[in-house]
Amino acid sequence: MATPASRWRQRLFTLATGLAVTLAASVAWSLPAHAATVVYTALGDSYASGVGTRSYYSDGTNCQRSPVAYPVLVKSQIGAATFAFAACSGAKVSDVLNTQLGSLSATTTHVTVSVGGNDAGFGNVISRCALPWPYTCWGEIDNANAYITSTLPGTLDNLYNRIRALAPKARVVVVGYPRLFNESDCQSLARISPGEQIELNDTADLLATTIKGRAAAHGFAFVDPRSSFTGHAVCDATEWINGISNPTSESYHPNQAGHASGYAPLVKSALLATTVKAAAKPA
Repeated sequence: MATPASRWRQRLFTLATGLAVTLAASVAWSLPAHAATVVYTALGDSYASGVGTRSYYSDGTNCQRSPVAYPVLVKSQIGAATFAFAACSGAKVSDVLNTQLGSLSATTTHVTVSVGGNDAGFGNVISRCALPWPYTCWGEIDNANAYITSTLPGTLDNLYNRIRALAPKARVVVVGYPRLFNESDCQSLARISPGEQIELNDTADLLATTIKGRAAAHGFAFVDPRSSFTGHAVCDATEWINGISNPTSESYHPNQAGHASGYAPLVKSALLATTVKAAAKPA
């Protein structure tokens, strides 16, 4: 027969064992799951490659890929073990389809893509708007709007379908474009009237709405930089977008601050938010 002392020792042992099991379970619950290896590909045009930053890799191409472009900043922030920087200045949707998708695979975990502005001829429209009086660009703006409305959605669908087919497990973030102008008349070298600036900003809004809609239809996240860049447009006190520049290719693109403070935080947040959302889905 057990003595009172032995029964007391048994109770203490049982209590200690239960406490240890509970503590171990609590610690295990609080520890994060082992993170998967991040394999990141950045696709797109000059807004993704980093034109406007005035700092580029010597990689033997004309793509003007920058070490301070938002994809390079973000890949370090999300701890990418493998990074493919495929974005290239001047790229249209067809260029991304034909020349930039080679790194995508079933092991790709993250993709960003920014494209569509060149398809609408946005750069050419701005160049026309910047010509001195009496030249105007109303017709060019109308043509760009018509393309964005009628043709761009289908081309984006083709691209997004291909990205998903090649990278079925990837978190895909589509990155949009900011408004460029504060709708004032401040640059004597580029006579873009306040009225034309308003219309160009409206075209940027149409482009954002169209791209966002197609991204959502494919289940992709969308980064909308318009609010972030408000107060940092061409001619604002602190510009995140270059005005007319030398060389002219730097004009009307985000500068280093635009990538570091405008784009990078938004893209990082979207990639992480997408990852959390995917992880929360039932198995």
